[in-house]
Amino acid sequence: MPNSLSNSNKLTNNNQLNLKAMKTQAKLLTTLLFAFIVGAFATTLQAQERNNIQYYTPPTQSGLNVFEAPFTTDKEWNGFQVRVGGSNTLQFQGLTQDNDAGDLQDLENNFNLATSNLDLDVALAPGMRMHLRTYLTSQNHTETYVKSGYLQVDRLDFISEGFLSGLMDNVRFKVGHMGLNYGDNHFRRSDNAQAIFNPFVGNYIMDSFTTDVAGEVYYYTGPMFAMLGVSNGKLNQSVTDAAEDGFKTKPTVYGKLGFDKQVNNDLRVRLTGSILNISQSASIYLYSGDRAGSRYYDVITPGNFRAARFAPSFTPGFGQPAAAGEMTSFMINPFLKYQGLEFYGVFENTSGKISSAVDRRTFNQYGAELLYRFGADEDLYIGGRYNLVDGESTSGDIEIDRFNIGGGWFLTNNVLAKLEYVTQSYDGEGFNGGPYAGAEFSGIMLEAVISF
Repeated sequence: MPNSLSNSNKLTNNNQLNLKAMKTQAKLLTTLLFAFIVGAFATTLQAQERNNIQYYTPPTQSGLNVFEAPFTTDKEWNGFQVRVGGSNTLQFQGLTQDNDAGDLQDLENNFNLATSNLDLDVALAPGMRMHLRTYLTSQNHTETYVKSGYLQVDRLDFISEGFLSGLMDNVRFKVGHMGLNYGDNHFRRSDNAQAIFNPFVGNYIMDSFTTDVAGEVYYYTGPMFAMLGVSNGKLNQSVTDAAEDGFKTKPTVYGKLGFDKQVNNDLRVRLTGSILNISQSASIYLYSGDRAGSRYYDVITPGNFRAARFAPSFTPGFGQPAAAGEMTSFMINPFLKYQGLEFYGVFENTSGKISSAVDRRTFNQYGAELLYRFGADEDLYIGGRYNLVDGESTSGDIEIDRFNIGGGWFLTNNVLAKLEYVTQSYDGEGFNGGPYAGAEFSGIMLEAVISF
């Protein structure tokens, strides 16, 4: 009996010793792992600080009003580099809504789903870089998926040093599954979590943004530049031949002419004109290509879950499955900045039809933003935006107008806080009998953006 007790005590002591040793090893491993993670993170940050990617717009306050990526650079090629970046946003929404039928759901004051992006920007060779954006989470897709990516070429030194340097002093090539450079609105819009360039919370009502497989050629000289682009016109890529259905998606052709000059230390002037033509397509996505979803959640939603993706924006609907559509759009954008005072304008016209049996319809969009940026580094701003869309739908004239007033504070180069009051209303016989008849919403939005 004593022997068994002694053996039992020895086993207990051994177990305790083994347990203590395991805990010590676990602590050591945890400490080493933590040190490794911190060290790797610190190394990444140091690498980011030394990052010197050419012809690149930083996704921070430093990138405000850059528009197209810089056509010239003073940065030296420092070898292959990978820049890992991203953005996160969160809104507090305090909106109310109503319509003639009184059948819209009540909205409570609460937080929206936080959204997040992951960006990879890679310097591959002198004057050659790749961009890839992944939506980690968004309103319309809670799963992670690749949104778009492209290759931008400003030099041909990867062939041989100085190859066609005279030509490449004025030329850029860009190719990928990417957002089309039609108009300037897409430079000031929120791309899911990337919202640091948008002075307000929502995008324009007719949100001209889509991602196609496309190629663009730029020519720039001094303050003038021109761009010609061609895309395959497909948001969702497919190689199925639709000719047997009586029509086939044809290439989308688009272009831009622009003037952009820093006249002096106080004044910058930019004016661009863009045009886009779709001669035939089963689905036209220029105004419905944002798969992230609308920023104003559950507003004027006509009862099916996909509607929340678009409402309260507007798409003309010139293309739909099993019917060949066509569309021509053009946009003019003036931009003036005098010291801290900033004006940005929009005039857009789009016309098209679904098939030869339907009359051609036209819609116009007007927009104006007036901001005043102030503070030591213009890290504070106040201002307003007015946006109007009108035109003739298949059931009659429509008119949608929105007014935003608010401001923002760049707490750091990477962090922006916004506050706005927004109101939007729908009018016209084209909305009769539906949820948009007499519809309106208004209220306060708060948004926090982190971008790096």
